[in-house]
Amino acid sequence: MNAQNPDPNDTAGLEAGGGVTPGDTPPAETSAGGPNHEPPQRSRLMPIIVICFVALLAIVIAGGLIGRVVGLFG
Repeated sequence: MNAQNPDPNDTAGLEAGGGVTPGDTPPAETSAGGPNHEPPQRSRLMPIIVICFVALLAIVIAGGLIGRVVGLFG
């Protein structure tokens, strides 16, 4: 018996045509398969740039507010 193509006569729950009886659970794996490969990995550069930009913007706004409280601006 081949692990890739089991004999339907030895597989529990299969009918003559390869289907399953109503209410029965089908086999966990099929004989059809495709390539198993990882999806392409995303670059981490863009999220780092966005986080740095938001942090810089927050520092500029906080500096402006603190400067206004202290009296540096107008």
